[in-house]
Amino acid sequence: MKNKEVLVTGAEGFIGSHLVDLLCNKGYQVTALVQYNSFQNWGWLEKSSYLKQIKVVLGDVRDPVFCNQLVKNKDIIFHLAALIAIPYSYQAPYSYIETNVNGTANICQAALNNNTQRVIITSTSEVYGTAQYVPIDEKHPLQPQSPYSASKIAADAIAMSYFYSFELPVIIARPFNTYGPRQSARAVIPTVITQIAKGSTTIKLGDITPTRDFNYITDTCRGLLMLAECNEAVGQTINIGSNQEISIGDIFHMIKRIMRKEELELICDQPRVRPKTSEVFRLWCDNTKLQKLTGYKPAVSLEEGITKTINWFMDSACLAQYKADLYNV
Repeated sequence: MKNKEVLVTGAEGFIGSHLVDLLCNKGYQVTALVQYNSFQNWGWLEKSSYLKQIKVVLGDVRDPVFCNQLVKNKDIIFHLAALIAIPYSYQAPYSYIETNVNGTANICQAALNNNTQRVIITSTSEVYGTAQYVPIDEKHPLQPQSPYSASKIAADAIAMSYFYSFELPVIIARPFNTYGPRQSARAVIPTVITQIAKGSTTIKLGDITPTRDFNYITDTCRGLLMLAECNEAVGQTINIGSNQEISIGDIFHMIKRIMRKEELELICDQPRVRPKTSEVFRLWCDNTKLQKLTGYKPAVSLEEGITKTINWFMDSACLAQYKADLYNV
């Protein structure tokens, strides 16, 4: 695969930028799609040590004509371009349909038109909703508990329809909660760290009772690459996670212990609480299928990953890019 031309959509974002770094480190030829903006801002790719190796293209997956041109001569596509913030999906649901559903359809059609050898669609554990049983394997029912998760369920279905209807070599990769450096402050781990790092003595969170399966960013990216290299994964949906469960409250206590801020007070900030029937209360990944297909095992423990993430955010240049005093929808 190292002689292949690889396209990463959503390359300027949290997972996308780390995946680009991994691919460049492994010697792949990478084209990185960044959402068009007139400022020529490349998001987190601006800080990449591999920037000279990357071909950066600005554009929008919502445009089918653009997508068809973008995909020409690309052997492998990692499709990560998506709107991902759950709270904003309550405010602007049609935006999620246009980007997540239509954008995925455009990429799949472009890949079909151009005989792309492999398309890895990045899904999300949110499609499962609150666990009906744990750990959650790929046969778990799908529950659209937010417009965001509904759009991702639809995007996955569109992609799989291209596999069944047209034999497009699609893989649905379904990461659970990825965390690490560069993550948006809308996510719980960065919001706790940034509030503490900027001197808050009262930490604002939403509901702290839900549980999540947290996977460090390098482990998620490694899982994506291993799936792309696995012929047996084509036409399948595969979870990527740590196979461990922890509550948001326990994550908060772990972070304040590592940061030596045990005296902090935690308060429930109502705007951060999801509507009752929209909250996903339990996510715990069964990664057996991924292990059997690829031999994948997480390399970074939760304690180690949280420490790495804290150290990154404590760099003043990194912290300066975050507005800890504002709730990031």
